[in-house]
Amino acid sequence: MIGGHATAEGTARYAARFEGRLPAEHFRRLGKDLVLSSLGIGTYLGRDDDATDALYTRAVARALEQGINVIDTAVNYRHQRSERAVGAAVAEAINAGAVQRDEVLVATKGGFVAFDGGVPPDPAGYVAATYVETGIVQPGDLVGGQHCMSPRFLDDQIDRSRANLGLATIDLYYVHNPENQLDGIEREAFLRRIRVAFAALEKAVGGGRIRMYGTATWTGYRVAPTAAGALSLPELVDAARDVGGSDHHFRVIQLPYNLAMPEAFVGANQRVDNTLLSPLAAAERLGVYVMASASMHQGGLARNLPAMVAEALPGLTTDAQRALQFVRSTPGVGTALVGMKSLAHVDENSGVAAVPPVPWEQFQRLFKTA
Repeated sequence: MIGGHATAEGTARYAARFEGRLPAEHFRRLGKDLVLSSLGIGTYLGRDDDATDALYTRAVARALEQGINVIDTAVNYRHQRSERAVGAAVAEAINAGAVQRDEVLVATKGGFVAFDGGVPPDPAGYVAATYVETGIVQPGDLVGGQHCMSPRFLDDQIDRSRANLGLATIDLYYVHNPENQLDGIEREAFLRRIRVAFAALEKAVGGGRIRMYGTATWTGYRVAPTAAGALSLPELVDAARDVGGSDHHFRVIQLPYNLAMPEAFVGANQRVDNTLLSPLAAAERLGVYVMASASMHQGGLARNLPAMVAEALPGLTTDAQRALQFVRSTPGVGTALVGMKSLAHVDENSGVAAVPPVPWEQFQRLFKTA
């Protein structure tokens, strides 16, 4: 495996190579340490075949050349194939001298039981043989037949991801959609499980297998606080503090945010110090970095945006770029993630990096009504 991990020195070195080519605002700080690009490449969609593997490998390599040093994947994306494609791209870029390991943040996720390379003929039998009969998963820990966040399962998934990525240390590891657990267990039981999961992840940090952790969600941070699947970011930060102390490593959350799904910015559903805040404002108050997923609504915002969007987000040539500019210009967003398989899309989307985010006075026009 490739040793090392993203560092303050390495990510600053990466950003410095783009001085004069990209505005300084393209790079943001995760805490006092890492310097991360305002755009990140995602690897969720696509067929589980060799051709798509090759597309992702080339796309990730091109993204690294274009000033994008955040790579997002998950063990269950395309049945572990996306992680393997990312690993191949990172290894090739390092071997070619395009980047060094300490310049790049690689994030992955665990929580959903993953198949290996494709859907097996007997999915239930595969899960039973691979996870249940081996003791990796206890039947009571599995919710909906597919989601688990027990310590033994997370340990197994971390090592599978490290092997797939070819990296000794994963920079950022998410518990994937933990709100799914609330479909099968009561909230108090969920809080006990997440605390135990965080303790396991703190141990993984201590063992050098990961550097930090967080939660990657779909609905959890966006719904009303009274909804069955709602997540409280202050509660999760408290859980991390309980098991990891004041220097805990719960550092990042991921949630969908885009022009069609603005709840993370406009919805006040997180209670911090007796004040209801939006998820983005709450994360900023609590010192948690935000990765925005689905920045283009899985391609649904790549065309036919209203004219007012172009007026409020000038200096760009395509609606795909404007959709990304909206996300990366939103106060509280650290990195806007977008899935990219083709080199043409990498080149188009990375063009947003050359334009500074729009200032608040201009951005807020999108939220004003006539």
